Amino acid sequence: MADLEKAALIEQLLDEILSDETEYFKVKFKVKPTHNFKIYIDGDNGITIDKCIKINRALYKKIEEQQLYPEGDFSLEVSSPGVDEPLVNIRQYKKNIGRKVEVLLNDETKNEGTLLEVAESGITIEHSTGKGKKLVTEQLNCSFDNIKSTIVQIQF
Repeated sequence: MADLEKAALIEQLLDEILSDETEYFKVKFKVKPTHNFKIYIDGDNGITIDKCIKINRALYKKIEEQQLYPEGDFSLEVSSPGVDEPLVNIRQYKKNIGRKVEVLLNDETKNEGTLLEVAESGITIEHSTGKGKKLVTEQLNCSFDNIKSTIVQIQF
């Protein structure tokens, strides 16, 4: 079986595991040439390290049962995407409603504001410009087609 076929099968096995875990979802599935599988998972209410470990073990077991790498010549990393990673799917956007985000548009325009709404076609953020009496708050609609990246801004 070719490497691409193996990777597709492993991703399918992951999807089967996650189908039993409706709160959790795949964000990214990456494969390096050294059979290193990096899987990023998130949850509607976040994800714990323990949950990542359980998913990792379940997937590892399924890979071994399928005898995809009889010599154990693969590695598997399951983690959350991390705070500095851009949002990539609608479920991530929805779980971050009410948080500050930085939206980079395709024309390189940056907009910071509070994520207000998420629809199938895009998002709405509320952002302010100016200070004091000249403070203007407005809502900006951004279609997903026009968004290059969206990163949650950590508030301290």
